[in-house]
Parts: sequence; C-alpha cells; structure tokens
Amino acid sequence: MKYLSAALLTFLFVSCIPLQIAPNFEGGKVFPPKKFKRQLPFNYVYAFEDPKDANEFYSYMNAKFQIVYDDDTGNIPIEIDDKTYYLTFYEVERSTKTVNLLPMAVDAALGEKGVDPVMENAYESRSGKWYIALTVTDEDLKDALNPLYENHIAILDYANTMRKEYLTTTEYIEVYLRSKPTK
Repeated sequence: MKYLSAALLTFLFVSCIPLQIAPNFEGGKVFPPKKFKRQLPFNYVYAFEDPKDANEFYSYMNAKFQIVYDDDTGNIPIEIDDKTYYLTFYEVERSTKTVNLLPMAVDAALGEKGVDPVMENAYESRSGKWYIALTVTDEDLKDALNPLYENHIAILDYANTMRKEYLTTTEYIEVYLRSKPTK
C-alpha cells in the first residue's frame, strides 16, 4: 500500500491535466452548429486542419475565384450542379490547454520556506492548431451542409475537392489559371 501511494503521488506531481483539447481528425469533417467553435454562425461547418501559414487560405480563395475577399460580406458565389450557393470561410484556432502540477507543487514547497514563486509561468501550457471552417448556404439561405439538405453529398464533395486542392497547391497562380472567372 505504501508503494502504491508513493507511485500515485509521483504520478500526480509529474502529470498534467488537460483542460481543453484541440480536435484531431484526418481530412475534413462536418460539425453540427456551434459544436466546432461557438463563435461561428449557427450553421453546419465543414472544418479541416490548416498546416499552412496565416492568411494562405485567403490567397487561395482570391486566386481561385478571382476576387478580393471582403470580410464584411463573406459570401462567395459558387456553382454546383447548375445551382448557386454561397460559401463563407473562417480561420479558427483551437487550443490544447493543460495544467501542469509539478511547477505548482515546487512553488508551494518553496512558498512554505518563504521563497517567492519561481515557476508561475509554467502552471499552464498551451499549444494551438489552426483550422479552416466553411459554411455553405443556398439562395434561400438554407444550410447546404446539413445532412438532411437535398444536395448535401454534392456540397460535401465540392468542399472535399477544394480542401485537397488547397492543401496540394503551393503556387496559387496554378489555381488562378485553372479557374474560370466568377459571374
């Protein structure tokens, strides 16, 4: 029993407790409203991890649709199966936050001896991942990523194709030359 207590106490002091964990998923995934990030609109969201630098997706979208993306409107018209839809995208950070117990224990022990805390900055650690979140609506403002939407599979295929094109393209002039001008 003595050894078990010592092992548990040691494990407690060298461990960290996760408070928030960034999701890990391969490819893209559709999330129900407000489940991926609360600040996003109340629509289904197609999200994927963005390993590229900040604002790379803006450059990709500007080249693909030959526009200058306007953050105020955000609705980019796209054509799928001869029907117009509106695509909006967001760069979203999701963080992994942990509480580290060992620095707290060290500072507590030092505090009992009258020494000021020296490891305050190590109580929590944080690392983040960036994601691209897409919403798609039709002309009647219906959520086209909703699994019950009539053309959901075609919309999802379009989003998957766009994700793959973005992640495999390094020079966006290629996308610009392949794209036809928007109406």
